[in-house]
Amino acid sequence: MNTVSSLIYYPIKACRGFEVESAQVERMGLQHDRRMMVVTPEGGHLTQREYPRLALVTPKLNEGMVTLSAPNYDSILFGIQTLGTSYPVSIWKSKGVQAIDQGDEAAQWFSDWLGTPVRLVHIVDGYKRLVDEKYAVNADDHTGFADGYPILLASEEGLQDLNTRLESPIPMNRFRPNIVVKGGDPYVEDTWNRIRVGDVELAVVKPNARCVVTTIDKDTLEKSKEPLRTLEKYRRHKLGAIFGQNVIPLNEGRLQLGMTVEVLS
Repeated sequence: MNTVSSLIYYPIKACRGFEVESAQVERMGLQHDRRMMVVTPEGGHLTQREYPRLALVTPKLNEGMVTLSAPNYDSILFGIQTLGTSYPVSIWKSKGVQAIDQGDEAAQWFSDWLGTPVRLVHIVDGYKRLVDEKYAVNADDHTGFADGYPILLASEEGLQDLNTRLESPIPMNRFRPNIVVKGGDPYVEDTWNRIRVGDVELAVVKPNARCVVTTIDKDTLEKSKEPLRTLEKYRRHKLGAIFGQNVIPLNEGRLQLGMTVEVLS
């Protein structure tokens, strides 16, 4: 029997996430997940590819306030800005996504940490960045600043299988899933189309093709060729080397650790 073994928020895209015991699921994904993003002064998104130090930043949320911390670096506390003048930012092929700047203090903190001028933005409340229509279930399926889909799901057994093939095992944070399940065969999520967890129904719509961000150690920032080199040998798909599945929530509700995953199809 598959159960939810981990729920992980990534409040700011490309930064370190943190585990929670429960999470509210919205059509856009986990509440607050990847709603903020670090961008260039021109509004272009940044990733760990160009700035691996983003992986060392830990954001924490508490009643509308964000604490940013990093190793041997002063932390800051600021309130999330959801009102004000918006401006367009871009992420991958999505242009003109409306966002609200989070102020000079947050911008300066990230700029100093990364060594380049940047801004921190929050997606405008109610803005719908639509997912690829080829994989959408409903015409209005949307996400925030995630790469392309509201939720990423993976299994503990899949990671265990991968680690038996690697010289040095890696943790799940290389893959940055939101929901981790356990209790089934390795990569059991590949066989799912629709699942229900509690009252939340989820469509499993697309394998997740992995990129070089998975080759960055999130603690040391050391880069290697793994796990991509190994995944390409036995997890090759037309989309690339895959690990995990992209998921679209079909309704809203609350998830908790230990909930059973009911496979509908």
